[in-house]
Amino acid sequence: MSEAPITPQPPAPGPVRPKGAPRFPDGPQPDPAGSHFERRIRSFQPRRSRVTTGQADALQRLWPKWGLDIDGHKIPDLAELFGNDNPVVLEIGFGMGEATAQMAAADPGTNILAVDVHTPGQGNLLSLADRNSLPNIRVGNGDAIILLREMLSPDSLDGLRVYFPDPWPKKRHHKRRLIQPEFLTLAAARLAPDALVHCATDWEPYAEQMLEVLTAHPGFRNTQPDGGFAPRPAFRPLTRFEGQGLDKGHVVNDLLFRRVQHTAEPSTGA
Repeated sequence: MSEAPITPQPPAPGPVRPKGAPRFPDGPQPDPAGSHFERRIRSFQPRRSRVTTGQADALQRLWPKWGLDIDGHKIPDLAELFGNDNPVVLEIGFGMGEATAQMAAADPGTNILAVDVHTPGQGNLLSLADRNSLPNIRVGNGDAIILLREMLSPDSLDGLRVYFPDPWPKKRHHKRRLIQPEFLTLAAARLAPDALVHCATDWEPYAEQMLEVLTAHPGFRNTQPDGGFAPRPAFRPLTRFEGQGLDKGHVVNDLLFRRVQHTAEPSTGA
């Protein structure tokens, strides 16, 4: 008498997360600022994509140590946040964080506060920082405008990096672009004199707009004698995304401007 075939059993289901419970209880909050601040046009669009096991582990394990939820209420002491008095550069939008990690490794004397709303990218950057022993990285979760306006003090930043922001190519969406006069006034109030503002984009119309508004702003001066775009500096790594664009014939423009003078404190409506 033959034995009946053994039917493999499916794995037991994992614990079900209660409705409304945070996905990562010890990680970044879904909407840290909530409805505490006025509704306004957002310069970013949150992206939802799958979080890998490694990214989820990094979010749970490392967020309490290296993460910052941008809630608009807690005012971080940057020296306490990083554990030293080294200069701090704010990076807005870091994708998956590979370039950020490379820059942190190449310049350990500079702290990088990297802000994004992309959860997989946050987890990936935390994992890179941990794996490569990069204690000069902190990951911010939320709206960089709220961070600048509500949570940072004047002259607290030594640099600002905005690499490949959403170009919002349709004309009716141009108002959503980050690099606008109002944003520059807000950023200028938080940047120390001579701080470097570094932008890069592969969308030429946006590059032209960036050059126009930065040149016109009294708080900044172009580092290029001809008043134009700058060659890509050695400290900004060539990213995979950028390389793909170059292969397709895209033109990447870098802009390097210095903070030169104090401007009026921005109003709460910035």
